[in-house]
Amino acid sequence: MSSLTFHWFLPTSGDSRDVVGGGHGAPDTATGPGRRRPPTVAYLGQIARAAENLGFVGALTPTGAWCEDAWLTTAMVSQATERLKFLVAFRPGFVSPTLAAQMASTYQRQTGGRLLLNVVTGGESREQRAYGDFLDKDARYRRTGEFLHVVRELWQGGTVNLHGEHLRVEDARLTRVPDPVPEVYFGGSSPAAVEVAARHADVYLTWGEPPAQVAGKIARLREAAAREGRTLRFGIRLHVIARDTAADAWAEAHRLLDGFDPDTVREAQANLARSESEGQRRMLALHGGSRDALEIHPNLWAGIGLVRGGAGTALVGGHDEVAERIAEYHALGIDEFVLSGYPHLEEAYWFGEGVLPRLAARGLWRNPEHAGAGAGETVLPVAV
Repeated sequence: MSSLTFHWFLPTSGDSRDVVGGGHGAPDTATGPGRRRPPTVAYLGQIARAAENLGFVGALTPTGAWCEDAWLTTAMVSQATERLKFLVAFRPGFVSPTLAAQMASTYQRQTGGRLLLNVVTGGESREQRAYGDFLDKDARYRRTGEFLHVVRELWQGGTVNLHGEHLRVEDARLTRVPDPVPEVYFGGSSPAAVEVAARHADVYLTWGEPPAQVAGKIARLREAAAREGRTLRFGIRLHVIARDTAADAWAEAHRLLDGFDPDTVREAQANLARSESEGQRRMLALHGGSRDALEIHPNLWAGIGLVRGGAGTALVGGHDEVAERIAEYHALGIDEFVLSGYPHLEEAYWFGEGVLPRLAARGLWRNPEHAGAGAGETVLPVAV
C-alpha cells in the first residue's frame, strides 16, 4: 500500500501558544501574550520525539538569521530520536559544494541515514548580503544549479572538475560517499527556480496555496522535469489547526488572529511586500494584508501569513475535514506534507492522534514504524 509521508517542524526561532513571526523580512516576534518557549535542544528534542512516536517521517528546520543554525541544531536533536529524519534547510552559497557534500556524508553515517536536504537559494538580497553574498536573485539560482551538480556528482563517487560562472572546483572527490544519498527538497515559484528544480530536485515543495493554484504549479514542474528526462515527487508546506470539532478549530484560529497587534501586522506586511521571492508574493496575494475573508478555500486559512513570512496558510477544521483537504491535495499529486502548528508540541499530538488515524482508515497513510504490518491491518499512531 502506498502511503502519504508526513513531516513536522522544529521551531528553531522559538515556540509559543501564539504565532511566532519571522522570515522573509517579517519581524521575529511572538504575536500574543503567550509565554515564548526558547528553542533549546531539550525542548526541540521533546517535539522531535513526539513527532517520531506519532508517525511523522521527518522534521523540517528553517534557515536564516532569525533562527538557530539547522545543521548544528538537528545534529544535536538527532541524538534524542531513533528513526526521525531531519529536513535540514540550508543555503548553498554560504559553503563550498565539496564541504557541503562532505558534511552531508558525515551526517548520514553518524545518524544512520536520517538526513534530507531542503535547498534554499535565498530570496532576500539584504539578508544574503549580511552573510557576504552579493549576487542578485537570478544569479543565485544559477549558482545553486552549479552547486547541486557538484554535490550530486560527489555523492555518486565521482571526481568533479568545474569552472562555472560562480563556482570552481578542481579534482574534488569524497573519500566516503553517503549511504543513502540524501534526497534533495527544493521550492520556488520563479522561472529560475523551476529550472533548477526540474534538473536537480527529488521533491518539489510548494507553500500552501489553494488546490487550483497548486495544480497549476505541479503541471508546470512536471512539464519542466520531463524536458530534462526526469520525474519529481511533490510536497506541500502548511500549518494545521485540527480539533475534535470544526467549531473548536476555528475558535483557535480566531484566538490566534485576535493576538495579532495591528502595528505588528502593518510592519510585517510592509517588510514582506519588499520581498524578492515570487512565492512570498503569491502568499501575500492570498489575503492582501486584510483580516477579512481569510478562508480562501474550504478549511484553508491565510491568517498566519499576516505576521509570518514564508508558509502563511493553515488547514483548519475538525479532524475529518482536515483529512478531506489532505486527500484533495493528494489527488492533485501531493505525496508529502510538511506541517506545523502553535505550539508545535501540542499541535503534533492534535494532528497525530486526530487526523492520521482517519487517513489510515482511508488507506492513505501507514505508520512508518509499523510498515511491515499485514494487509488490511490498520496501525494507529502511538501516543506517549
